[in-house]
Amino acid sequence: MRYLIAFVVMAFFSISTYSQQVEIGAFAGGANFIGDVGRTNYILPNSPVGGLIAKWNRSARHSLRFTLVYAEISADDTKSSDTRRQQRGYSFENTIAEASLGLEFNFWDFDLSEPLPQSTPYLYTGITYFRADHVWLKNGRANNLVNEGTNWSFAIPMVMGYKEAVTEHIIGAFEIGARYTLTDNLDGSWPSEYLGRREPNAEFGNRNTNDWYVFTGITFTFTFGRKPCYCF
Repeated sequence: MRYLIAFVVMAFFSISTYSQQVEIGAFAGGANFIGDVGRTNYILPNSPVGGLIAKWNRSARHSLRFTLVYAEISADDTKSSDTRRQQRGYSFENTIAEASLGLEFNFWDFDLSEPLPQSTPYLYTGITYFRADHVWLKNGRANNLVNEGTNWSFAIPMVMGYKEAVTEHIIGAFEIGARYTLTDNLDGSWPSEYLGRREPNAEFGNRNTNDWYVFTGITFTFTFGRKPCYCF
């Protein structure tokens, strides 16, 4: 984790610029969970997500990006294609409130000082810190999962997207972003994170993999400031 933080800081200060544009806007779409409960699809939005996004364009190829996002996630074994999960029948609901800071890299130059159209695929990564509920089988395996306690944890975002300038001051984008979390208890499969002790009768699933969640949606941002002049 400390190496990723160092990389973000070094990349941010690697280019000297002035007159950068700032973008502020919103993100909306759907979320899905990947873990030890429910379906195993990597991208299958089944609950809402929304948030705010801000970017500081440091060059035509990269931006410093900050987001605040709130999402609901849910999973249900009865909707899984895995017969073992169907027979088990666990389900849960949780909420994610995350803050993320990192770098967005454009595949092609994206410079609004140039004539339209302007468009490019992009990648984003950085550091995410989020809040969710802890979940566990409080009343044993014969019952369902219970939300109890607060789970603060880090995640690594891995986002792919495509953006296009609608006008000189409005940019639209579509993106899919997976978050690899540093917790295995968004779905209640490893309650020792919450209890502080092993509870074998309440543990299930694959201990070797942490939980993931995925956001899929669109963003619209509005640009402010003078047209950029990127000086290397």
